[in-house]
Amino acid sequence: MKRVGVYVIMGVAGCGKSTVGAALAAELGAVYLDGDDLHSAANITKMSAGEPLSDADRAPWLRGIGQALAAADGMLIVGCSALRRIYRDWIREQAKSDVVFLHLSGSRAVIERRMSAREGHFMPVQLLDSQFATLEPLQVDETAFVVDIDQEFETVVAKLADYIRTWP
Repeated sequence: MKRVGVYVIMGVAGCGKSTVGAALAAELGAVYLDGDDLHSAANITKMSAGEPLSDADRAPWLRGIGQALAAADGMLIVGCSALRRIYRDWIREQAKSDVVFLHLSGSRAVIERRMSAREGHFMPVQLLDSQFATLEPLQVDETAFVVDIDQEFETVVAKLADYIRTWP
């Protein structure tokens, strides 16, 4: 499939999807959409209570993300965990185009430290283990780029921007 300028910045909770995604969009003149804003009230209530979402809970949310990508008028970056291959497939199916997945990868210790420092987010630290248990590595047939988040924030954003600017 031909790339059309739609990206999902992905990773487990606390990896920096919102912060990095917004900075990357600003750097590239793109639009950033936080996938958390597309969750149903029921999903947010469930996660806030420390209960992991099921695939049935996630499916409408992921399809909505794919539909947002399909409706993009220009470069769009969406923050979404996209932890499993099937979730990424659901997004691609709805987007009706190739989607580039930008994986913010980090160790559990780094991400737990970041999650513990943030305030006002519905995702509790106790769900981090379920996030890592659910995470399936990107496959060779998926259009993707992985960046280690255990480095300076500006370096992470610059590496992602360079990848997007030089991608064929």
